[in-house]
Amino acid sequence: MNTVFGNLDHVLLMAPGPSPVAPNVLKALSMPTLGHLDPHCIAVMDAVQEQLRAVCKTRNAVTFPLSGTGSAGMEACFVNLVEPGDHVLIVSNGVFCARMVEVASRLGAVADTVDCPWGRAVDAQAVKEALGRKHYKLLAVVHAETSTGINNPVAELGALVKDSDTLFLVDSVAGLGGVDVRVDEWGIDAFYSGSQKCLSAPPGLAPASFSDAAMESMAKRKTKVPNWYLDVTLIRKYWEGSPRVYHHTGPSNMYYALHQAMDNLLTEGLESSFARHEAMHRRLAQGLEGLGFTPYVKGPGAAPQINLFLPPSGVDANTLRAELRSKHRIEVAGGLGELAGKVIRVGVMGEGAREEPIDRLIAAVEDCIRK
Repeated sequence: MNTVFGNLDHVLLMAPGPSPVAPNVLKALSMPTLGHLDPHCIAVMDAVQEQLRAVCKTRNAVTFPLSGTGSAGMEACFVNLVEPGDHVLIVSNGVFCARMVEVASRLGAVADTVDCPWGRAVDAQAVKEALGRKHYKLLAVVHAETSTGINNPVAELGALVKDSDTLFLVDSVAGLGGVDVRVDEWGIDAFYSGSQKCLSAPPGLAPASFSDAAMESMAKRKTKVPNWYLDVTLIRKYWEGSPRVYHHTGPSNMYYALHQAMDNLLTEGLESSFARHEAMHRRLAQGLEGLGFTPYVKGPGAAPQINLFLPPSGVDANTLRAELRSKHRIEVAGGLGELAGKVIRVGVMGEGAREEPIDRLIAAVEDCIRK
């Protein structure tokens, strides 16, 4: 029986996820599969937890990757911390913030929002005023909003609830590894990310971390967590203790890949990685602006790892994307929500945040628009 693998293209992934995967990460992924309770697999899991604590800058005991993509991380944080009737405040300035509202509402929570214009960072003062009008169990924000190219001021928002019993939930699916994340210093109680963005591993894992306050909140729930698969109090027993308690069949090969990807990151050094992402962002912006493209986000909050551009007059964003894929085997993304068809979204993430892929993309864009 023939497979379709021979027809798969080697595509340069320059959308905001998934990002290019380093050869040694792909090699790790191909290592022999082990059972999820095998002692050697458990050793990898233990190493992954320590690496995650270093990358997230946290001492949280409950720090491990959930089996699922970043959306599973979002779901896990909400289903574990929110019960019917709880009041939650969600800062909304993009598609993934709006998704938080949807998830919270499905759980029976009262979800209020502080709405900010797309393409602008969250107004911390507006959030402060909302918190002053009402008590909330949870404040939630997307650190790196993939739909708009904004990095929101998480540290400022965390300071607003630091001395209260309001829990602070942060999505950094598109930030972790590419820009600074300080879970403990910023007062984050529930945190999640994704393996396929700036960490440059394949999609499939959602790194997560929960503070002692978050775990205490879970212990005081009046109702069971409605999602058994994502119940953190159960999953924790799979990642801690001796013997480990079976919960689900963990994706052991993905653990290998994440372990190698984080080793690459920590060997380079976090600060060096952040500087590289910033430098490659500037290189991309300079190259595309020289071809007539306009950055969608200018000034404070512009995310170096997520770049949105308005094409020059006469260039259709979707047509350009299609030609980059068909003629040059390069993938960039289109706009989401109100930006659909108006922009291209380019990831400067992980292994994609290097000179060769950036220059290749700029040259391919020039070729397409010249023709």
